[in-house]
Amino acid sequence: MLTAAGVEYQAIITHVDEESATQALIAEQVTPRNLVDALAELKALRASLGHPADLCLGCDSIVVCADGSLLNKPQDRADAAAQLRALSGEKLLLMSAAVIAEQGCAVWRHVSTVTLQVRPLSDDFIESYLDSEWPAIAGCVGCFRVEALGVQLFKSINGDHFTILGMPLVEVLGYLRLRGLLAQ
Repeated sequence: MLTAAGVEYQAIITHVDEESATQALIAEQVTPRNLVDALAELKALRASLGHPADLCLGCDSIVVCADGSLLNKPQDRADAAAQLRALSGEKLLLMSAAVIAEQGCAVWRHVSTVTLQVRPLSDDFIESYLDSEWPAIAGCVGCFRVEALGVQLFKSINGDHFTILGMPLVEVLGYLRLRGLLAQ
């Protein structure tokens, strides 16, 4: 997304143990919004420690079910099918957070939320969908990529497309303009 938007960047692997951090935050009963924000901040701060003079962007996304539970990445194709059956006809919230750190401190943050209404899904559709999309969606929470066939899962989508892709890009670009790193 950053490349397509004309932003030069260097990807940094932060080696953050997201699963442990997520479990610790859930044990502290943080809200889903604060959870996704904290995970993005953890990534940004970790990157900033090794690159203190640079602006370091950390992002994360979560999917929250109508009952408040969080979706996980499917463990295998059978788990993906079970998730899709459970999501059939349900409303989901997808939250994407971006945090920018500089000199080891968070200097900017934003969390965006998108509402997704899953349409009723037949078993035949689910199997056909997985025939086409598995294993590409193996690493996708909610078993979908809206930029591909995953868009067919939904009855309605209310919110920013970039948020669904994993980053509130328009807001990130706004901050970079504010800092003078992109043309006004």
